[in-house]
Amino acid sequence: MMIDFNRPHLAIFASYYRPHLLLFAADMLCALLTAAVDLAFPMMTKYTIDRILPQGLYRFFLVMIGLMLLLYVLRTAFSYFVTYWGHTVGAYIEADMRQDLFNHLQKLSFSFYDNHRTGQIMSRVTNDLWEVTELAHHGPEDLFISVVILAGSFGLILFIRWEIALALLILVPLLLLHTLRSRSRMMQVSRQVKERTAEINASLESSISGARVTKAFTNESYEARKFQFGNRNFKAAKKTYYQSMANFHCRLEFIMHILTVVLIGLGGLLIMAHRMNLSELITCNLFVNAFLQPIRRLANFVEQYTTGMAGFSRFVELMRIQQDSTDKPGARDLTRVRGDIEYEDVSFSYNQGVRVLEHINLRIPSGTTLALVGPSGGGKTTICHLLPRFYEIREGRITIDGRDIRDIRLMSLRNHIGIVQQEVFLFAGSIKENIGYGRIGAAEEEIIRAAQQAEIHEDIMKMPQGYETVVGERGIKLSGGQKQRISIARVFLKNPPLLILDEATSALDSATELKIQRALETLSQGRTTLIIAHRLSTIRKADAIVVMDDDGIRQQGSHGELLAQEGLYAALYAAQYTSP
Repeated sequence: MMIDFNRPHLAIFASYYRPHLLLFAADMLCALLTAAVDLAFPMMTKYTIDRILPQGLYRFFLVMIGLMLLLYVLRTAFSYFVTYWGHTVGAYIEADMRQDLFNHLQKLSFSFYDNHRTGQIMSRVTNDLWEVTELAHHGPEDLFISVVILAGSFGLILFIRWEIALALLILVPLLLLHTLRSRSRMMQVSRQVKERTAEINASLESSISGARVTKAFTNESYEARKFQFGNRNFKAAKKTYYQSMANFHCRLEFIMHILTVVLIGLGGLLIMAHRMNLSELITCNLFVNAFLQPIRRLANFVEQYTTGMAGFSRFVELMRIQQDSTDKPGARDLTRVRGDIEYEDVSFSYNQGVRVLEHINLRIPSGTTLALVGPSGGGKTTICHLLPRFYEIREGRITIDGRDIRDIRLMSLRNHIGIVQQEVFLFAGSIKENIGYGRIGAAEEEIIRAAQQAEIHEDIMKMPQGYETVVGERGIKLSGGQKQRISIARVFLKNPPLLILDEATSALDSATELKIQRALETLSQGRTTLIIAHRLSTIRKADAIVVMDDDGIRQQGSHGELLAQEGLYAALYAAQYTSP
């Protein structure tokens, strides 16, 4: 279902009812029938007191009691449908919103995740949308029932005694005005509560993820103080919200009780003036009680609306964030890839700030390996991230086989690029699932073959459950070398023509590095490969080496040519391999 998120919030919210319209209509019909029973009971009571009992129609009296009992049995059935299926509609809508938000998050670029903490994003996907369920169900239902009962009660009271109806006409607008005035204040405070909750979730996620670092530095007390600070802000925001809620409900209850006092006082005066009888007063009192029920519903609706719409507004805010990388009109798939890559006068900066790359020109012929070396911060990783369009270039262009990558469909572009990163991420599943992530639906034989090519098969077979061994969160149960080789196996399974190796052998012991180096050499054969490396021993066999620093590209050539030039590369090599 396509939804235009540039429309007003209420229009967007209403759009989510469309797939569940039939069930929602049945829910509203049952709510209407429930309200009809509530309106019928006072009139049946009045008729019983005025006509049936004074005339001694006791058999008809029993029929009337039986009819009342039947109506309340039906009302219970209607109420069950509203409670069960109404909440289910709310859950369906919440699930639809959560799915849309998750799908949207999958499309957002690296820059979004650079600027947003994981815990805050999770809070929007879970906590914020939970309260939308209550609003989606109770909101329309409470509003609908309240309008029906208010209009019906007022009309019937007007039919019985216009003086009572006039008193209601004066007092009820005060109730509604109070409700509307309180809504904006409560929504503002509710949003603050959600923001504080998101901050707590972000702090919690960070502390749990970094628990090992915390223990290593014995900083448990510091983390506790940091969390306590966020928790204190949450308590203060929650306290302010409850204060607003208490003011709202207490004033509302006071006005409602005054309404009952006014009714009894005015009814008593009318009886003393012989303009009203006792049965009419009892009936009007029953109607006023019925009248107060929708007002309470409206009060609950205001509370639900403030919390639900505060969460929904944060949901819409996230959905309105535009993707940096999208398919331009007319973009086509990448087919029959040779693998010629060219960077033509490419410049780039993060968030329109200081430029990281200035007028970069590079050519990587098909099937060759280009290594990028140099001090940290020179833009090596940025160059690699621009190729799959994790970030969008500001100036210049990048081509594959002469085609601008912006003219290629994003999914097709990334399907043809394999990436092995320094920081390996493994999902908290089995080894088989993690390798199979390279190509969803791959046969077990293909997964085993990829593991063999990555030189990790023997290690896996020594594990208790083999390929079904669970790696733990982020692969915590595996060594660094095992995680790295599983990530390489994942790329073997993907089998892309273009390859990016981002410091894939750093921080490993020599024996493990040798295994990984052999696996990477096998992986690179016949593919156009970009390598980022700090250990210069790993890129000696590269077809070309580009040396970069903060000023851009300083040198280009083979290992032997660069050593002979006695420039930056020779200095870096000497620093690594010359004994002091």
